[in-house]
Amino acid sequence: MPKEIRPVFATTTISRQDTARPVSTPFHRLRKTHKLDHRPPFDCVALLLQGGGALGAYQAGVYEALAEADLHPDWVAGISIGGINSAIIAGNPREKRVAKLREFWELVSQPPFGLDGNLASLLPKGDAARAFAQQMSAGSSSIFGVPGFYAPRFPSPMFQPPGTLEATSFYDTTMLKGTLERVVDFDLINSEGHDVRLSLGSVNARSGQLVYFDTTTDVIRAEHVMASGGLPPGFPAVEIDGAHYWDGGVVSNTPLAWIGRQHPRRMLAFQVDLWAAPGAFPRNLQEVMIRVKEILNSSRTTYLTDSYKELNQLYSTLARFLEKVPEEFKRGEDAEYLMSVAVRRLHHLVNLVYRPTSPEGSSKEVEFSRTSVEERWRAGYRDTVHALRHPEVLEPPAGCDTGIFVFDFAKDGQ
Repeated sequence: MPKEIRPVFATTTISRQDTARPVSTPFHRLRKTHKLDHRPPFDCVALLLQGGGALGAYQAGVYEALAEADLHPDWVAGISIGGINSAIIAGNPREKRVAKLREFWELVSQPPFGLDGNLASLLPKGDAARAFAQQMSAGSSSIFGVPGFYAPRFPSPMFQPPGTLEATSFYDTTMLKGTLERVVDFDLINSEGHDVRLSLGSVNARSGQLVYFDTTTDVIRAEHVMASGGLPPGFPAVEIDGAHYWDGGVVSNTPLAWIGRQHPRRMLAFQVDLWAAPGAFPRNLQEVMIRVKEILNSSRTTYLTDSYKELNQLYSTLARFLEKVPEEFKRGEDAEYLMSVAVRRLHHLVNLVYRPTSPEGSSKEVEFSRTSVEERWRAGYRDTVHALRHPEVLEPPAGCDTGIFVFDFAKDGQ
């Protein structure tokens, strides 16, 4: 009998810097191009998009690189700004998705009152000048709002009647509904036979439970996308069918648990995180605020990724064990349940994390300047191109049909 192939559960860390020599991995040389000549051998290609406000332009760059490689997701799941990007991707035909993403990000990065907001070009070069320009941009978004997205509530919530939604948030997101209906074709999302599944994470404000609006069970409207991004106390809850929902990031900023619960057999998933967990120890209070925000928003990603690997190892081990159990012991409800979850899976999870190349302020998630949006978009594109040039990401090891492979593309090989 042939030797049994044991499942592999590996985390591979690869430098973002291209090199002809494999880094911390025994795999092949880098591919010369990220454009694919065939679809990778997976049943499902998934795109997981987390929340992070203005940092979400990084996700748009990730998708542009995937589309350029002709690697189109079958399933897109998002939370908060990731939900908006997900809806734009799922709600447009392939040839229009990048253009619609660009239309949205060009709209929200317009300077207030139509003035040229590129302050960085008017200041001396250097991190200090850049930080000042970013601070001014973030302050502008906080005071005046963001075009096509949100506006400050007037009068302020302190002067609104208690019990109204207006009394529970600092900003009005009514204009976002019109923006979404302009850049997203909801009829296409909900059409029978549409080739992209969409999932949007949100939190029931009364029960506190994380819920997912999904095209397999729900008719998705602009309100569902807005509910996924209704982060309190900045944004109001969104009422859907008599219940009120907040941003899914209140509970978890990653849709990984939802994707994994559906048990796809062979899956290639790109998990795009806008907050980096590793970082330098802060030197001042502003850096403390930044590090705390990064850790809070990324901690669930790290935790769920580890749990995801452990749980799938359990399922695969159970599958091997049940193959050796006599048939007479496979009857009854307990046995049926064990057999339903005992599935051998082959999953590649590619972690793409936004890591700014220059310092950003503590309010970077509301810094919507055109310069920053374009830089983040380019960073997402660049990091994804680098990932796709690694053949081990797209091709499972020869002779292996089971395993959870996690690829972390760390900065400078860390």
